[in-house]
Amino acid sequence: MRIGLPKETKDQEFRVGLSPSSVRALVDRHHFVVVETNAGEGSGFSDGDYEAAGATIASKESAWAQDLIVKVKEPLPPEYGFLRNDQILFTYLHLAADEALTTALLRSGVCGIAYETVETSDRRLPLLMPMSAIAGRLSVQIGARFLERQQGGRGVLLGGVPGVAPGNVVILGGGVVGSEAAKMAIGLGAQVTILDVNVDRLTELEHLFGSRVTLLYSSISPIEAVVPQADLLIGAVLVPGKKAPTLVPRSLIAQMRSGSVVVDVAVDQGGCIETIHPTSHSAPTYSDSGVLHYGVPNMPGAVPWTATQALNNSTLPYVLKLADRGLGAIEQDPALALGVNVRAGKLIHPAVRSVFPHLI
Repeated sequence: MRIGLPKETKDQEFRVGLSPSSVRALVDRHHFVVVETNAGEGSGFSDGDYEAAGATIASKESAWAQDLIVKVKEPLPPEYGFLRNDQILFTYLHLAADEALTTALLRSGVCGIAYETVETSDRRLPLLMPMSAIAGRLSVQIGARFLERQQGGRGVLLGGVPGVAPGNVVILGGGVVGSEAAKMAIGLGAQVTILDVNVDRLTELEHLFGSRVTLLYSSISPIEAVVPQADLLIGAVLVPGKKAPTLVPRSLIAQMRSGSVVVDVAVDQGGCIETIHPTSHSAPTYSDSGVLHYGVPNMPGAVPWTATQALNNSTLPYVLKLADRGLGAIEQDPALALGVNVRAGKLIHPAVRSVFPHLI
């Protein structure tokens, strides 16, 4: 198989789809890998590292001209012209929040396999989990920074000090993002509340955190009770393949104290807070109703050395299957088959089809 590794073009996206170690594994199985010049520099990998692993260093056009394209983030409009109907694209897609990209993929005929919908028989999302863990941990780290007065926040130290109450962190969703955010917030000494609709998951979180976290069933009344008191509100809701539900309306954000902070990790799926919209690492925040909002959809791109290696640890087995078997890997691996969002001009994944019925 001829495999292309383009350099990411999203704002300050420093991750890369394949590390030199992953390239070496592919080359050892007699695959041909073309790496765009400087594709790995943001993650600390030089062109020389890739050449030593057996890759060919070439232009953007050459990297995109291969049969299997491995990326981190979805193609941006300048890249749409590189997509072909005899090509496999393996990357995060998050189509539910991006009709323009969905339409471009359909028109190209490419087979688009999304990391975030690859799902095992036990309902795990193995290619989403490592980045969710990083995003969850970063959400508190970032929230703590923007609570600083110099960053526009209300000047709250999440851990407090003796004689002064700690900050209040409210987390919407108790999955991977939510639980990892809670670990960080607890470690800082904050007061933490998690809301989730899955009672079994709340029980698991009780066993994990005990009395260090307040656990609430997520419905309108509890959300209305806790959100106005939050110094840091974290959106951590996931419905695989679908747009995130709106849990916090604008009217509730308006009740939060001036200088409080919202970090919506679900922004790449549309966000679960009505006032959120995508931002970028270059311009990460904006104020709405006096509340500072952080809506960067590629949060793990801030820690590319860690994130690239964590992602490759999970994606490499699937990349090897696609390289070895091509589209035959989809028929042989049910988890990989669930990752197929578009193929031959058709919407495939049921969740994405439900978002865009007019494109079916």
